[in-house]
Amino acid sequence: MSSQTGSSAPITKAVIPVGGLGTRFLPATRTVPKPLLPVLNVPVIEYAVREAAAACVTDIAIVMSPGMESVTDYFGHQEVLERELKARERDELLEQQLEIASLANVVTLYQHDPKGPGHAILQAREFCDGESFVTIFPDDVIINDTSATEQLMQVYREHGGSVIAVNKAADEIIHTKGVVGGSAVGERIVAVDELVEKPSLEEAPSNLAIVARYILDNAVFDYLAEEHSGAGGEIQITDAIASLLGKSPIHAREISGFHADTGNPGGMLQAAIHVAKQDPELREIVKQALGD
Repeated sequence: MSSQTGSSAPITKAVIPVGGLGTRFLPATRTVPKPLLPVLNVPVIEYAVREAAAACVTDIAIVMSPGMESVTDYFGHQEVLERELKARERDELLEQQLEIASLANVVTLYQHDPKGPGHAILQAREFCDGESFVTIFPDDVIINDTSATEQLMQVYREHGGSVIAVNKAADEIIHTKGVVGGSAVGERIVAVDELVEKPSLEEAPSNLAIVARYILDNAVFDYLAEEHSGAGGEIQITDAIASLLGKSPIHAREISGFHADTGNPGGMLQAAIHVAKQDPELREIVKQALGD
């Protein structure tokens, strides 16, 4: 278990859970797994893999339900497409395809019995092989010059242990979130001494809600393997991290950047508009469409 600070081993592995039926996006998700739905022309899952790769992660396990293999296939070589682009001398597009296939070593793991987010993480125990690891829930797209995962890495390099991404949450939604409490130890950094999954407003230790990004000490697997039932009757990551309190450092980092929950159509639209506004040509189209 990691307890040192300032000399933490580099993290090279990430776990990305993508289970779920994507019912909010039916009928589109009848045949297309939700992680492959695009924010404009880039699938949500690519944002997550790029974020991990940009933080020097080299090996990524995507945890999925059976039948979602096209999600990991996306990061392999598309030989027919590559051959056709080469024949047509579409060099820029060919380079794009080759770059996607070289982002990281991406493997498939299965969650056959969906028992919650913690159970999805548990499927990666052998993959992580005793090492600390990054976890990204890809529905939450976070865009910033310094990625959300890299922001957590900066805290990890200084303090070790586990690091949780957080943002301030409004009172009316705090009961739907995992919430941390603790004391400030730096700009936007909190030393965590309490974690609660989906508390009432009165029980919440703060307004800092967890946001879909973690660096986790490998010791969380010991708790997850016991399959404790938490909020909603599911195996929760928050409970697993809380089991490390007093044993290993836990910090929270208030994340900077644009954030949208693309797990629902409204959040997907927000993300698409944000990305479009970064492109001069598309920005004008957005302005015309919205009457700005």
